[in-house]
Amino acid sequence: MSSTIWSVDEHLDDILAAVKPLEPIELQLPDAQGCVLVEDVVVEVALPPFDNSSMDGYAVRISDVEGASEEFPAVLTVIGDVAAGDGGLADGRSVGPGEAARIMTGAPLPAGAEAVVPVEWTDGGTGGGPADSMRAHSDAPEGASGEVRIHRPVKPRAHVRAKGSDVRPGDLALRAGSVVGPPQIGLLAAIGRSTVRVRPRPRVVVLSTGSELVQPGEELTGGRIYDSNSFALTAAARDAGAIAYRVPAVADDAETLRATIEDQLIRADIVVTTGGVSVGAYDVVKEALSSVGDEDEAGSGIDFRKLAMQPGKPQGFGSIGPDHTPLMALPGNPVSSYVSFELFVRPAILTLMGLEDVHRPKVRATLSTGEALASPSGKRQFLRGRYDAEAGTVTPVGGPGSHLIAALAQADALIVLPEDVTSVEPGAEAEVILLR
Repeated sequence: MSSTIWSVDEHLDDILAAVKPLEPIELQLPDAQGCVLVEDVVVEVALPPFDNSSMDGYAVRISDVEGASEEFPAVLTVIGDVAAGDGGLADGRSVGPGEAARIMTGAPLPAGAEAVVPVEWTDGGTGGGPADSMRAHSDAPEGASGEVRIHRPVKPRAHVRAKGSDVRPGDLALRAGSVVGPPQIGLLAAIGRSTVRVRPRPRVVVLSTGSELVQPGEELTGGRIYDSNSFALTAAARDAGAIAYRVPAVADDAETLRATIEDQLIRADIVVTTGGVSVGAYDVVKEALSSVGDEDEAGSGIDFRKLAMQPGKPQGFGSIGPDHTPLMALPGNPVSSYVSFELFVRPAILTLMGLEDVHRPKVRATLSTGEALASPSGKRQFLRGRYDAEAGTVTPVGGPGSHLIAALAQADALIVLPEDVTSVEPGAEAEVILLR
């Protein structure tokens, strides 16, 4: 273990300097969700690809419905139907003077038509001939004569979605660096892209250490506790955008731990351990990994450090295995491990994804508390809090204890007290890291 006391910023800078974005790959759209684009996507097909109706109704010429009213409706001959998926009117016919085509939402505007009259502005049409197939979509009366009565005029291009009104060929659809979420997948599919080049979601392996750990659902015996860290950190990794794998807790045996980690390297872009990094007699992670650099390829090894922070003083970082897979060893106390994840692991995951902004949002907020907050000199303290955006205040939740996981579950922010601050009075401003 290094005897140097590292600052929070120094430790994070060291991590981000060592972690590099994953190599890009081409993925099918469903598999690209949550990934980051590595190239600009340019539109090749107009969207919509043709003029189409935004309403169920009738495609008409403007002059034929000019002045139409309830008392004096325009009476037009229905010459055919145009449904979504059709290429237009049968036999390539055009809408001529005194004619209309019954049209469905999304159907292409037939030649000769200049606007669409919503079906609500008509008598619903009168069936007969080619318009019969659409009768289920209107209120056409029995005994129809193939005519439609239109009670209101329309302006040119009314209720028509113009070709290219969303995007046109040559437009920039998505920029490199964009995260591919559901709307982005929808856009990519709409412009005809079936694959996209992205950096894959990082694979994160999370495991807890400690012979005292029991899996939730099992019976607790004397001196045992439930393993919560691996569940919380696996969920946090997924929340950050990673593919996360949780490994059942490993007992305090160095050889077992090292073998377990080595077995997991085949599916890991980063390994996160929790527990066993302090100065106790059974700090198995240090025992298992401190000398790894002596046996692995040059450049590998885990450095165990003390950081000027509370909670989360003991930390480990380095790489392991032939591919120099990053490994981050976090403390075992629940709050310490979660705060450490937010400060160090989450930025590393986002860096692997290829994102430029890897930090949680920060704001300044007024402390809403009944008493002064104390902080140890020389350490950057991270207290749990609840942030009220409307009021611009943050309220501490629970105490500073690193075991208070119930308070952590109620928090949505971290209150940051700098190294040179030992006391903060109610009403003072503080930096706040937003967690949600």
